[in-house]
Amino acid sequence: MVAPHSDNAAFCEELLAGLKAETRRAALARREGCDPALGTRLAEHLLAEAPPPPGAIVAGFWPMGQEIDIRPLLQALEARGHALALPVTPRRGQPLIFRRWRFGAPLAHGPMGTRQPAEGEVVSPDWLLVPLLAFDRAGRRLGYGGGYYDRTLPLLPRAEAVGCAFAAQEMAEVPAGPLDWRLAQVATEQGVVRCSV
Repeated sequence: MVAPHSDNAAFCEELLAGLKAETRRAALARREGCDPALGTRLAEHLLAEAPPPPGAIVAGFWPMGQEIDIRPLLQALEARGHALALPVTPRRGQPLIFRRWRFGAPLAHGPMGTRQPAEGEVVSPDWLLVPLLAFDRAGRRLGYGGGYYDRTLPLLPRAEAVGCAFAAQEMAEVPAGPLDWRLAQVATEQGVVRCSV
């Protein structure tokens, strides 16, 4: 048995996994009752306070369940002339790939309830909208546990990533390990949070 003060990596990983699981439960509870339609206000804030640069390829995501609905933002960006892309979820352990997509193009069912482009050119986005369950002011983000964005963002060093969430999903501190990627900003229905990354 490993003592609680041990530097054993397996113990640390097990402890971190437990803290993340507990935080995910709390984040899901906070998100309950939030109205996904508040995504319209998120879009207004982000477009006014921190829009993507002209010509940027924007990678979004198709909202699942009670996630804040970023489709109004994606529609506004498409109307401004931005090329859009959506992620395609690969097998576990691999980074995401992004396919060009536009409103009206078909979507296929992906793993874990995701929707993804049925076809389309693979692109490298300049600006990403990132889903999350919880975030803090230090830019730590907690996702669903697959690690897809933590593997993908380091491969796009020049791209800007913006978290998208309800304001209620902010926490004082989100548990994170050395491989968890931080965000410089998070957009909510109350405004854009600049993080101290």
